[in-house]
Amino acid sequence: MSAASTAIPVKEKVTKEVQGKAFDRELFGRVFAFAKPYRTVFRVTVLLTVILSLVGVVRPILLGWLVDVASSNYDQLFALADGANWNARSIAWMAEVVRDLVGAGTWTLVWAITITIVVVLVVETVVQYVQAYWTSWLGQAVTFDLRQKLYAKVLAFKLRYFDRTPIGTLVTRVISDIETIDDIFSQGLLMIMGDILKLVVVVVVMFVYNWKLALLSMLPIPLLLWSTNYFKNSIQRSFQDVRTQVARLNAFVQEHIQAMSIVQLFGREKQEYAKFQAINREHRKAHIRGVLAYSIFFPVVEILSAVSLAFLVWWGVRDVLAGVATVGDLFAYILFINMLFRPIRQLADRFNVLQMGMVGSERVFKVLDTEAQVADRGTRSTKDLRGDISFKKVWFAYDGEDFVLKDIDLDVYAGQMIALVGATGSGKSSIVNVLSRAYEFQEGEILLDGEDIRTYSLAELRKSISVVLQDVFLFSDTVHNNITLGDPTISREAVIAAARAVQAHDFIKRLPNGYDTEVRERGGILSLGQRQLIAFIRAVVNEPRVLILDEATSSVDSTSELLIQQATERITKGRTSIVIAHRLSTIQNADRIIVLDKGRILEQGDHQELLTQNGAYRRLYELQFR
Repeated sequence: MSAASTAIPVKEKVTKEVQGKAFDRELFGRVFAFAKPYRTVFRVTVLLTVILSLVGVVRPILLGWLVDVASSNYDQLFALADGANWNARSIAWMAEVVRDLVGAGTWTLVWAITITIVVVLVVETVVQYVQAYWTSWLGQAVTFDLRQKLYAKVLAFKLRYFDRTPIGTLVTRVISDIETIDDIFSQGLLMIMGDILKLVVVVVVMFVYNWKLALLSMLPIPLLLWSTNYFKNSIQRSFQDVRTQVARLNAFVQEHIQAMSIVQLFGREKQEYAKFQAINREHRKAHIRGVLAYSIFFPVVEILSAVSLAFLVWWGVRDVLAGVATVGDLFAYILFINMLFRPIRQLADRFNVLQMGMVGSERVFKVLDTEAQVADRGTRSTKDLRGDISFKKVWFAYDGEDFVLKDIDLDVYAGQMIALVGATGSGKSSIVNVLSRAYEFQEGEILLDGEDIRTYSLAELRKSISVVLQDVFLFSDTVHNNITLGDPTISREAVIAAARAVQAHDFIKRLPNGYDTEVRERGGILSLGQRQLIAFIRAVVNEPRVLILDEATSSVDSTSELLIQQATERITKGRTSIVIAHRLSTIQNADRIIVLDKGRILEQGDHQELLTQNGAYRRLYELQFR
């Protein structure tokens, strides 16, 4: 047998890199696929964006007209005002003159234009509100579905994937990176569409209205476009660095908070603080580079906007005095300049938001495209499972050709209790890992009731095999929910019956709220022995046909060990059981003891048989008891 040919690598198909691109069509297509269930909302938001772009240019035109209409008789009024004696009679006389000069028709037009401007403002405000709400709603809907799919993918990964991937990195993918995808819809693509459309409409209207004033207003535009592109590229590199540093920071904090007891017990606070300070410093530098780009770009835009306004006023006043343009034209173009420069300034920011979304999307889809889940093609039910287990020439390696199980042949009959013993690294836990399909073996067969374990449904297989680990993990939840793991089919009565079976009911009842007591993070209010007993209840309450105890007594005190031994005797009776133990006193009553060394079976038999063989088991026994 060629060992090299048996290794099954973890296949990862990833999306292409988008770094340096503000928009990637293929990647956005994948993101947009999540918006298809909400296509009606998307179309409405696009329509509202178009309406906003068109309505926006109406106000400057109307205000220009209003200025022209209101100032049509100013020359005559000012001439009369200069010669008037400002007393009560003069004021009354001036009012009559104003009515005669302006006339009812002019004031009716002024009021009509004013009311129209107010209506346009109200419409624009309402449309902007509805558009902002629905774009944000769409972004949240897409990220909700995407986060659901991503977490479901993470739940299906093999344990090998978690061995290689920092927890903090996955936390960043599931939370922070997906939040940037929300910005693609709420602040990115639709806003960019709206800004570009608004720019096009404004430019067209400006040239139609007065092409000379339009050209003067746009003299600084080429320099502004160059500055915008330079800013966009600078901020993209900064955002890349920020995302990388955020992932590093999350991974470091997650790992070191979990290991805080080790840090403090070994007096490593200063050293770990120094490491954190270095990572945090890089995170700060990445942000500062972005802040620097913004602090340069925005003043440049303001200066160019002021230059454009200066050109407009200088030339516009000449046209007004020459009778080529009106005061209303000049007033309207001042507003147009503001409408022209603001979207250009925002576009750079929008493109960078879009870029952040693209980077976040690329990282999220890289996880989604990773093929590291356990193949679940089995359909066989475990309803009538007896519990016969058979290993036939099984080879298994966690990585490459470094095999930890080598040519394992082992038969366990229904109802038997076998024990696995051996030095650390001998392969005891690996047998359990491949049996429960936490990891996939590379060669050989593992049969359950004479059938390949891969033909069983993965969910049913794991429900029929309960495992009690050495390191018990309890969630920040109640005792009851930690036992049932949220399974609504498991009743409180079943939980209590299982607790009585392992002699844990009394200590649970003494807790402040009994089975409804919050155990806090990782079961912080419980002792190691109590956590282990709860793990026993968790295993028993599912009524498994196969029970695995992985060094369940190695970390507890003598009193707890006695309770756990008694619980073990009760819960292993009548079901196939595999016990992994360093303490040989806990497995002397096993039907068969398997001695492992460097991934191979050295010897097997019951306790008395192995002692008479004067082999590895006898040496282990004498080492512990003599």
